[in-house]
Order: sequence, then structure tokens, then C-alpha cells
Amino acid sequence: MANLTSTFIGIKSPNPFWLASAPPTDKKYNVERAFEAGWGGVVWKTLGSEGPPVVNVNGARYGAIWGADRRLLGLNNIELITDRPLQVNLQEIKEVKRKWRDRALIISLMVPCDEDSWKDILHRIEDTEADGVELNFGCPHGMAERGMGSAVGQVPEYIEMVTRWVKQYSRMPCIVKLTPNITDIRRPAEAAKRGGADAVSLINTINSITSVDLDLFAPEPTIDGKGTHGGYCGPAVKPIALNMVAEIARSEATRGLPISGIGGVTTWRDAAEFMALGAGNVQVCTAAMTYGFKVVQEMISGLSQYMDEKGMASTAELVGRAVPNVTDWQYLNLNYVTKAVIDQDACIKCGRCYAACEDTSHQAIDMSADRTFTVKEEECVACNLCIDVCPVESCITMRTLDQGELDKRTGRKVGTYANWTTHPNNPAAKAAE
Repeated sequence: MANLTSTFIGIKSPNPFWLASAPPTDKKYNVERAFEAGWGGVVWKTLGSEGPPVVNVNGARYGAIWGADRRLLGLNNIELITDRPLQVNLQEIKEVKRKWRDRALIISLMVPCDEDSWKDILHRIEDTEADGVELNFGCPHGMAERGMGSAVGQVPEYIEMVTRWVKQYSRMPCIVKLTPNITDIRRPAEAAKRGGADAVSLINTINSITSVDLDLFAPEPTIDGKGTHGGYCGPAVKPIALNMVAEIARSEATRGLPISGIGGVTTWRDAAEFMALGAGNVQVCTAAMTYGFKVVQEMISGLSQYMDEKGMASTAELVGRAVPNVTDWQYLNLNYVTKAVIDQDACIKCGRCYAACEDTSHQAIDMSADRTFTVKEEECVACNLCIDVCPVESCITMRTLDQGELDKRTGRKVGTYANWTTHPNNPAAKAAE
């Protein structure tokens, strides 16, 4: 049976599933319930300094986006870092770690961007026996307006500076949590690496307004007639997170920098995808808040079965397996040509493929008088839209043309051009000639 034991920057846990810093990791009671359910580790909800107390709103803290079946696709939150006393949190962290030695316990931190504040908070957490610290440079609301969170994470120079302070004043491994609210995720990752970070985690929440109350004319969640932007998370952000993880994993400047993947992990498959793109482990929040802590049991059994089927003995064999296959568009193989094929036995004659292709794509599907749908190969560009809108799984598939076979759309045989770098329509290729 596959061994799910994870060692991430020297921190061991029985599996690679950690709870992210968020409401589920706010106190001892929650964290112990999580460990009892099987989570391999937690990142304790972000602690701040003993300055002015953090005050959260007492009204709604979450907005939501649902699918047609009311499945939760995304949460928007306006909650701040922990509003519990620092000393209470530290005492509970110490108690939990002493009881659960085999689990990873990381402390998330956010204090003002000055050396003394970081030195002080690091000194205060030193004897908790926690396994590491995570620097919250990602929170886009509330704290950012005070010069913390994403206000730091959007400035690479600040990331490098604070990370250096943390490595100077702490013995603990340091994870830098990155904000997605930035143009190029590689720049802050590079800054974290220069500062001595042991790893990065990403993505934190995306700055957002999920909806507007059209009676009150105010963003939701609404507090006494007013609303504000918040942080968006959940299954809907997974594609954004996967891309950013892959960018860091394949960039020459950050290659080899350990990554903790965050963003919409709901199933074992989501976790496996993050790991295949370079994440050493994953952190989860919204799935736990939607289904409860026992959702991790499906993740554990599913990942274990998948690894057994693939003949993988450890999670290390999965990490990064997909990275070599992530490339830039100009290097994609233009000799690879496919055409859509409709299985007439499986077709329910709904006409979605026809409507989508006829109205918004390449008019490559023909509809007969008796509503039989067939593909016109001379028009099909293999865009895949028909498959994406078809309600019947595997009813429409793509047939790969053999090398030398005639592509009826272009009139050329497959195998003419390798990729865009050699294509005659490429200005660079023309200049080279």
C-alpha cells in the first residue's frame, strides 16, 4: 500500500493533507477534532502582535457563489486574523503539539512591517514547540489596509526583507504565503527565496466582491447596509492556483523551492494535481468548512488507491511529475491534429453541440432533419467546445489524425510544421529564412 507519510522542508506528517490557516484552525478544540479526523497537519489561524486588539464584525462574514445544484463553488470572507488573545493561542498551540507529536503544526504570523515587531512575535512563539512558521503575506482585506497581508506580499522587496528577519530571529522553518493579487507570481516567490525562505505556500485568497444585494444596493455580505471587498477561495479558484504553482515550479529562478499548494482542494484528485505540478503537500480550507473535517478520509483513501494503481510507493514520486509537460504556447506540437467524433448510440439529440458550434465556434457540426448530428471534418478545428457542452460523458471524443493523413480543413498532410517557432506565418521564422 502506498505510503502517504510526508516530509515537507523537514517537517513530518502522516499524510500531505494540512488544514490552511483559517477559521477551522482558530483554537485547540477545532485543531484536535481535525487531528482526530485524520488531518496530517494544520497551519494555526494567523496570530498578530499584542498591540491594538483585532476586532471582527459581528454580522455576516461570508459571501458565496453556488452552482446550479447549489453546490458551493466559492466563498468570499471578510474575517480578519485571530481576535483571540495571543497568550491564549500560544498556550493552546503548546498543548496541542505536546499531545500530537506526529502531526505538523505551523504558526501563521502577521505583524507590522518593521524589524522589532517581527523579532518580538518570533521570540514569543519560540517555546511553543511548533514545527514552523508561515508568513501571511496574502490576506487582501482588512489587514492589508493597515500595511500588512497582501500590502506586503505585493512588494517583493518587503517580502525579502521580512523573510530575512524571520530567518535571523527564529530557529523554525519558514514558509512564505503568497498573494495571487499580483501580475507575476514568480517575482514574490523569487524574493522569498532570496530572503532565505524554506518554502512558499500559495495561493492565498483572491480580492473579490461575490455579489450585490439589489434591494439594499450594497455588496454581500452586508453589514448594516454597507459591504466591502474580501478574500475569495474554494473550488472556483483552483485553476488560478494550479497555474501559479506551476509557474513557480518550472521557473529557473525558483526551481527546487518547496511549495505548499493551496486553492480549491476538495478531493484527492485535486490534491494529486497540485502535487503533480510541484506541490510537496496541500492545504485545505473551504472543503473542510463545507463538508466537515472527515472529508480528509476520502482524500487519504483516494490518493492512496491512486498511487497504488500507478505503482508509486511514496508521495515524493508524484511531486513534480507534470512539471516537464508544462510549456509555453509556441512550443506546442502543431503536427498533433484531432477531429471530433460523435457516438450516435450515446447521443441524446439535445443539440447543445450543434448550437454551441454553429453560433459561437466554427460551424463544424451538421444537423439532419431527424436531429442526427455529425461532424464536418473540413470545418472542425478541434477546439473541444462540443465535448465541454455535451451532457453525456464520452458521447463526443477526439480522433487523432495519423502522421501523413490529410487534414481536410487545411488541405495539408499532418506533419508539416513542428510548432509555431518554425511555422511560416511566424514573423520570426520568416526573418530567419
